Amino acid sequence: MRNRVVDAVAALGYEPDLLAQSLRTRATMTVGFVVGNISNPLLSEIALGAETTLRTAGYSMLLANSMDNPELDCSHVRLFAQRRVDGLLLSLSDELSPGTNEALEKVTFPLVLVDRELRAGGHASAVLADHSAGIAAAARHLAALGHKKVALVNGRPTVRPARERATTLRRVCRQLGVACTVRSGTFTTEHGERATAALLAEAEPPSAVIAGSNQILVGVLRALRTTGCRVPIDISVVTCDEVPLSEFLVPPLATIQRDPYQMGAIAANLLLELLAGELPRTQSVPTSFHPTSSCAPPRTAPPKTEPPKTAPSKTAPSKTAPSRRPPGANLSEDDIAS
Repeated sequence: MRNRVVDAVAALGYEPDLLAQSLRTRATMTVGFVVGNISNPLLSEIALGAETTLRTAGYSMLLANSMDNPELDCSHVRLFAQRRVDGLLLSLSDELSPGTNEALEKVTFPLVLVDRELRAGGHASAVLADHSAGIAAAARHLAALGHKKVALVNGRPTVRPARERATTLRRVCRQLGVACTVRSGTFTTEHGERATAALLAEAEPPSAVIAGSNQILVGVLRALRTTGCRVPIDISVVTCDEVPLSEFLVPPLATIQRDPYQMGAIAANLLLELLAGELPRTQSVPTSFHPTSSCAPPRTAPPKTEPPKTAPSKTAPSKTAPSRRPPGANLSEDDIAS
């Protein structure tokens, strides 16, 4: 009998009504993911890790892209609440947005923060990258090479990764006696280019620059090309998070790395734990620094040398015709040679 029913279902092309099922089971088997900007390759990898893990557990994942707009963060949270998703993953564009925090305080389903910290996150699990370890190692490596001024072209301090990197770099550089400059802005190519151009125009520009994201890196490299700065002859470069095809750059870029796919998978598993009734918890993901030949000792000006001193001649000076040059006139190289 069962086989006949299955055959009839297949012949008719019947699809079950998931909405009707959710009314009976009180579960939609759907999870939402609010992403600050999906064009960031890092967030794409995180989303892939999360979706793969959730699909294995029988859940579908709906992704909403906020395009670095805090207002869209808030709208997406409310939309997912209206759709009655079973849980929510959050990698917001702005952790401090009052509207987003207010919306999150009203949700009743489980939350998992992906490298974010929220005022309303007391009932949420979180997967956090240990940014401090990676950027501290990069700073120490640059200091060991002899760099005395390092710059970080960073994202906005309204998200955890940018805050952690800036705080750690300032602390470590202070300990090492290295000057440190942080230029904060949006996680965009435009900010990376403008900030780097401004740094290079300073009277004493940094001898090393750290790009705070994949998108910022593009702007950093564009500014270096425009100004004719060579890596690492004129300036050393470090980037945060691995860049596709970076191994083919000459030189390959020194990188502060983490595993974004693993972060996404961990986030999904933390959400599955909450859905199973377990208590919220936080899990950390390590970062590490991988040096390459894009970092080298800083270029220094050649030492000034004085012409060798010669003993005064004891012979009588020869008589020469008086110079017709007006007093105080500057000599050219041609005049000196004549």
